[in-house]
This record gives sequence, structure tokens and C-alpha cells, in this order.
Amino acid sequence: MSFDPGMLHNNGHTAYANGTGPGIRETGVVEKLLTSYGFIQCSERQARLFFHCSQYNGNLQELKIGDDVEFEVSSDRRTGKPIAVKLLKIKPEVLPEERISGQVVSAIPVHLDGKSAPGQVPTGSVCYERNGEVFYLTYTPDDVEGNIHLDTGDKVSFYMETNKHTGAVSARNIQLVKKKQMRCQGVVCATKEAFGFIERADVVKEIFFHYSEFKGDLEALQAGDDVEFTIKDRNGKEVATEVRLLPQGTVIFEDISIEQFEGTVVKVIPKVPTKNQNDPLPGRISSRIGFNDKELPFGEKDTKSKVTLLEGDHIQFNISTDRRDKLERATNIDILPDTFDFTKETREMDMLSAQRNHAVRIKKLPKGTVSFHTQSEQRFMGVVEKEVVATNTKNASPTKAKEKEKAEEGVIAYEDCGVKLTVPYHNKDLEGGGYPLVGDKVEFSINEVKRTGLQSAVSVRVLNRNASNAKRLLGFVATLKDNFGFIETANHDQEIFFHYSEMCGDLENLELGDTVEYTLSKGKGNKVSAEKVTKVAAVNGISEDVGATVMMGKVIRPLRSVDPSQTEYQGLIEVTEEGWCQNKNYPFGIMGMSNKADCLQKGELVKFHVCTVAQTGQKMACNVVPQRKALVECVKDQFGFITYEVGESKKLFFHVKEVQDGLELQTGDEVEFSVVLNQRTGKCSACNVRRVSEGPKLVATPRPDRLVNRLKSITLDDASAPRLVIVRQPRGPDNSKGFNVERKTRQPGVID
Repeated sequence: MSFDPGMLHNNGHTAYANGTGPGIRETGVVEKLLTSYGFIQCSERQARLFFHCSQYNGNLQELKIGDDVEFEVSSDRRTGKPIAVKLLKIKPEVLPEERISGQVVSAIPVHLDGKSAPGQVPTGSVCYERNGEVFYLTYTPDDVEGNIHLDTGDKVSFYMETNKHTGAVSARNIQLVKKKQMRCQGVVCATKEAFGFIERADVVKEIFFHYSEFKGDLEALQAGDDVEFTIKDRNGKEVATEVRLLPQGTVIFEDISIEQFEGTVVKVIPKVPTKNQNDPLPGRISSRIGFNDKELPFGEKDTKSKVTLLEGDHIQFNISTDRRDKLERATNIDILPDTFDFTKETREMDMLSAQRNHAVRIKKLPKGTVSFHTQSEQRFMGVVEKEVVATNTKNASPTKAKEKEKAEEGVIAYEDCGVKLTVPYHNKDLEGGGYPLVGDKVEFSINEVKRTGLQSAVSVRVLNRNASNAKRLLGFVATLKDNFGFIETANHDQEIFFHYSEMCGDLENLELGDTVEYTLSKGKGNKVSAEKVTKVAAVNGISEDVGATVMMGKVIRPLRSVDPSQTEYQGLIEVTEEGWCQNKNYPFGIMGMSNKADCLQKGELVKFHVCTVAQTGQKMACNVVPQRKALVECVKDQFGFITYEVGESKKLFFHVKEVQDGLELQTGDEVEFSVVLNQRTGKCSACNVRRVSEGPKLVATPRPDRLVNRLKSITLDDASAPRLVIVRQPRGPDNSKGFNVERKTRQPGVID
């Protein structure tokens, strides 16, 4: 086709098609481009115009399909059709593009199975979120970078592209950010107080998990259990979430060969590991496998024989191959009987020479077979000359604690065959509850170390206290804090402070209500405190004179441990029963409570007996039991809340372990319970929870009569009744039938 610019109908472009005035220019997109001519798609109107390449003002080699151009419209003199003249390429405004983070919601199908139309390009879809709305974009295989296949759920980033002809928006330059997390498997290798570690089955690595992520009975979880989990990033570290138990034997780390091999030990496992030794398989075995000499590592758990392995031993073993990193090692190692033919080892019996010897072929004996001490059968009587200074080594290191105990040993003087002797003793060798003081008469046995001949007193028991010692008082543990506590006096009318450093004996076994013996002392500011506190055998906390009548009352003043702001130690109960003793008040202490850990609040109703204190003759309340009833507000997985007001909180926490008889409580159940106070956190919780009655069951509400009557009056044969006709079945973003109720499907730029 030839084109003559002189044949334009306007003779110099003074007349224009479609009634356009002179000099009016339009914009469009080059849709088709051949050697000497092409076509333009107008942007402002639905028109497709012919143009000759001679009308392009610029380098024709730089003009490409899809370029934006500006032009004027004229008409062809021969055909009268509008054509584009005076073309000028428009340089696009380059705007900084922003990569958008999203997720694949519909992957491109790998096999279309002939369902797509001939020549149709398969597409997938991605979604992203903006201002609380979710938008969906399509993409093709050419839009994915790196020639990778994307799966549904993969995290991606991409640019948005708008089709200049249709205005449709799609995703391009899609990059994979993170593959969809698959479920992993492993074995629990360590459990702590609130967390644990899992050895992964996919890589040689351990991963952390918190007990809150375990979906199952936490009490049954132990090291060695097979589990599955999902890996997530938290604070830049990988952690295991949604941990669930698997049947035992599901996870297999290694494959062990059926065939057994023979070899020689070339390197043994060191008995004392060096500081820089991090190799878990320090041993080495040399063997000829096939036609090649091979050296295999092994560890302590790989030895089957109880005999100590030495270099040169002839052994047999299996080969274990780790599925994760294909590492081979020797396992099930057993020494062969003919090993001495290889090692040339001889065994002799002779007196030990002066040279240094070392033990080989070590055999383990039953526990208790070897003893380094001898203890006398005879019991001796003596008097304490020096007492052991009580020290609290709870937070000290084991080495320092032993050194301090050795330096601060006590001394006992005694006679043996008319000869006056002394022997040391330590706190760990005491028997009974009391710690001996200077002048106390004691009974003991003598222990002698075979190697050194050193003697010490063991099984030391106090017989008689020295009357010259400071007066020892009895009391009862009323409060236990982090570093100190309080003792209720024998008269139950006040409390005495004591520091844990003054506690003689194991502090871990000390509980509320325990009977203790102590000495009073004055410190700074003449404040009285207890010293040399010793746990002794329990005595009757109140008196034998306990009334048989069960009385009802109300707490009008709690113990000071519950309300530290009050000055009085004792609590006070007011009788609420009608009778001669109504409105009468009875005090109570820690020993008067049936449950020593119970936290009685002001205003609570209680049942109690009246008793008489033997020392003072005072009437007090004892066997106090609270009468609490409340409703269960909600029950979660392992805990719940009760509608009971304690302090500033109107809800009382309880753990399912505290529910009696293993019952499963439901919302609305009425329960009885005790309240305990956590001294460290200052918060209360319920314990000993017992269901009194079940709550009402949820019943479906019947339909109102007006709706029932209306349904009865509906006639299905009535032609005038409203009808629903499905014109087209709805489809989701992944071309499946039905709507996705989780997310709103919406294309950008499309008005709902």
C-alpha cells in the first residue's frame, strides 16, 4: 500500500474529520505497527485510526507497540476515512512503584486436563489488603519471576499493572517471599518448667516451644514423645507452635543396616571431655566395607558392650544413616571375644608398684557395694561444746556451701573408757526436729573415713536441753513470704517476725501451720524477732477443750496476712445464729482455720466451733470453714473464672486441677471452693472447687406464635407468592462455586 501525504482531504490540514477544529490534538496507544504504516487506539473515544510512518515526528526505530502518542486527525482524500497525522511520541511519566505484599489465593493449575479453551493462557490470583478491604488480582506464568511455581498460601510481593485498553488491573513481577508453612515433625528432647525443646526431623536442629502452644494433656508430655508442629518467626527467632502428639514411633531419624560389620577402634571416647570438645561423636572405628577402607564416628550411646573400649579392640557393629544429613556412624558396637589376639593385652596379678596406675576394663557394680566409711554400732553420750552456726545456703553455690559447712562444724565432748575426747559434727548428721545448742546433752554414733581415719559424730539426737540456754518458745508458722515469715505465738494473739536465715533445717519443707521452736531477740529499734527457728513435732494447735456445737458466723475482721493495713493480728468472727450468743464475737488465728492456706475475706459466712486456749483460758473460734457458693462464669481450656468478688477483682481464677472428683464444670454451675493467696504476686485464686449443683441447660427457644401461624397460612401453589429464581450460580476468586465468607471478593476499581 502506498500513501501520498498530498492526498489529504484538508489540503494542509485545515479541515478535520468528525467536525474537530484546527489544532486539536488527541492521545492514543500504538496498537499495530508494520513497515510503513500502523494503527492507533484512541484514548478519549472508541476509535481505531490508520497512520502512515511518514507522519511520525521522530526516530521510527524507537516507536513500538504500546507506546503513547499524540496526534491530529485528518481524512484520506480517496476514501474519506479519518486518519492520524503529525504523530508525536509521549514520554511516560515515571512514577516510583511500590511493591505490594500479598498472598496467593488461587495457584495456576499445573494440569488443565483440557478444560481451558485452545490458546487460553492459564491464570491464578493473588490478594492484598488495603484499609481493611481485600482486593484480588490475576496473574499469568509470565508474571512470576524466577521460573518457580507458586502454591496457594505462599507469601508474595508484586507490582500492579493496568491494561491500557481494557483498564483491567493485574499483578506483575511477582516474587516469592515465603513458602506456605508446612507441618513439621520431631521428638521432644527436653522439658523445663514452662517450655521445652524439640529435635526436628527435617534438619539437624532443635527448636523452642512454650507449653501454651501444646494442644493436648500437658501432664502426659515427656521427653521422647513424637510430635508435629508449625514453625513461626517471633522476635527474629524460629519457634514451634500448635504442637500435637503423634503415635509413638512415627518420627524416625535414622536407618540402621541389617548387615553387621567388623572393624577396629582407632580412637576412644575421652573420659574427661576437653573444654573445646563439641563433637557428640568423638570415637572412631576403622573398617573395610566393600573394597574401601572407611572410618566411622561413634558416641557413648552407640556402645552395646559393658566393657570399656580401648584402641585396637576388634569389634562388630551396624551402620546408622541419618535421614536428615545422610551422616553415617557406627552403632550397636560389641566387642568380639578374639579382641585380645589383636591387642596383645596380658593380665597379671602383682603388688602395686610405685608407678602411677590407671584402671581399664571397668565394670559397674550394684549401688552401695563400695563404702568409704565405717560406722560404730555403739551409741555414745556427750555434751555440745560448740554449736553449728545456722546458715541459709539456699542461694549459695554448692562449692561455697560445702566449704562454709566444713569450716563451721560443731563439737561434742564425750568420754570413752575414762578418756575425755571430742568429735566434730555437722547439721546434715542431725536426727529429730531440734538443733543442739551449747550445753545440750546428745546421743550419737561415730563415723570413720577408711582412707584418712577422720572421725565425726553422726545420727546426733538431742536428749535434754540445757536449762541455762535462752528460753525456747513454741509457735506456729502463720505467713511465708519470699525471704521472711511470721510465727503465731502459742497464745494465738500475736505474730513474731523471722528471717529465713534464722531457719535451722530444710526451708523447702516448711508449710503454714507447722509447729516451730524459737528464741526471742531484739534488733534495731527494739523490734522483737525470732531466732534459731527450728521445726519440731506437731502439737495441738489450740486446746483439747473444743465445743461440740457447730456455729454460724460472719468474718468482720480477717487475719493481718490477708489485710496488712490492720494493726491486730487476730481475725474476728461474729455469730449470726439466733440465740443467746447472737452478735457475740470470737477471735481466731492461723491454727483456728480448717485449711491453713485459705484466705478468709471480710464479710464471708463461716461455720466454726468454740474452743478454750489452755494457757490463757480465752474463748476462740477453731475449725473455721468458709461457706462459699458462687456460679461458674466461664471455663477455658485449662482454667476458668468464678463470679466471686475478692479485693478489687470481681472474678476469681481457678485451674481445672483444683476441681474435685475430676468433674468438667460448665458455665452456670454452682460451686463451693476455698480461696488461697499467692504471697509473691498478691493475687487470690480458688482451690478445692466442688460442684454443688449443675447450671441450667441451654434450650432452643420456640418460634413465636405469630411466625408459626404465618407459616401455616402460606400456600405453595399460589402463583402470586414471591419466588426465588437462580439466574447464575455464584463463583469465588478461585473459580469454585459459592462465595468465600472469610474475605470479601472485590476487584480494584470495580464499584459494588
